[in-house]
Order: sequence, then structure tokens, then C-alpha cells
Amino acid sequence: MGKNRLEAFSDGVLAIIITIMVLEMKVPESAEIKALIPVFPVFLSYVLSFIYVGIYWNNHHHMLHTTKHVTGFVLWANLHLLFWLSLFPFVTSWMGENNFDHVPTALYGVVLFMAAIAYFTLQKAIIISQGPGSILAKAVGKDRKGKLSTLLYAVAVLVAFFHPWIAGSIYVLVALMWLIPDRRIERTLNVTNY
Repeated sequence: MGKNRLEAFSDGVLAIIITIMVLEMKVPESAEIKALIPVFPVFLSYVLSFIYVGIYWNNHHHMLHTTKHVTGFVLWANLHLLFWLSLFPFVTSWMGENNFDHVPTALYGVVLFMAAIAYFTLQKAIIISQGPGSILAKAVGKDRKGKLSTLLYAVAVLVAFFHPWIAGSIYVLVALMWLIPDRRIERTLNVTNY
């Protein structure tokens, strides 16, 4: 089966996720600049989540660019990823509306952790369907960056119960690690002239 429907569906879901996140931001009732102060944590959580959705969209695009065909396992693995990403609007809003309090910040990390696991599962599903010599398998190698990210999310979830701002800083750190699309795939594609 071709990958075009999978890409189109995923792009549509990610666009909806971003739209829902921005709609969760409530407009202040006052026109004074100080009315923006209570909205600032919501805006910060939105910016962070927007960046994360953008990171997933970019890397998902690159990963699917290496894929020749999709299997049922790949389809379900992709839906698994989209499920966790679809929770971003909820946890983003809850964390921002509660000024990065302990439990919402921890739950935000749980969703990030599970999205990372789901992305890893999708990556493995594609490698299994394409074979161990596939472009994606060569590109990701041992995937140290992905494993480190997942570990940092787990640490941040625990830290959130004691120091939510430190946990938030870890979320920002991981986002910065992934801000540039995964160069491993681009380099491998350039070498193989795919």
C-alpha cells in the first residue's frame, strides 16, 4: 500500500491539533496590557507545544520520505503516535492555565514520553517493513538522541512533582535538541540518492 494517504491523514490531524491548541487560548476581557499577564503561562505552554508539534511534523515527514510502502502495522503505529499527539491541546491548556503546577506539568511530560515511545514504535514498524538494510535503519542507527529524549522526559515527569519549572526546562532542552529536522535521515538520503 502506498504512503500518500498516511501522510495526508497525519498532516491533517497535526493541523487540527495546532488549531485546537490556539483556540484554547482565551482572549483577555480588558484591553489593558496588564490583562495579558494572566494569559502569559498559557501562551508559554502553547509556544512549547507548537514547537513540539512542529518537530514531530518535520521528523515524521522525513521518516516517511524514506518509506516505500506501508503495512497494517505501520498504519496502527502511526495512529498510536497521532493519539498521543492529539492529547497535546489538553495537557498544554491544563499546564498553562494552572501556571505550570506540579501535576499538570508531570502529565504534560507523560504525554511527551508516550509520544516519544509511539514515534519510536512507528520508526521500528517502518524498519521492520522495509528491512534492516533500509534507508531509515541506516539513518537512525542506535538512535541515541531518541533514547536520550525519552529518558529526559521520564526524569522530568518525576522532577515535576518537586520542581515543575525544572521539569519545564527539561522539556525545553529536549525541544531544542530536536528543533532542526533529523539530519541523519537527510544525510542518508543524500548518500543513497534516494
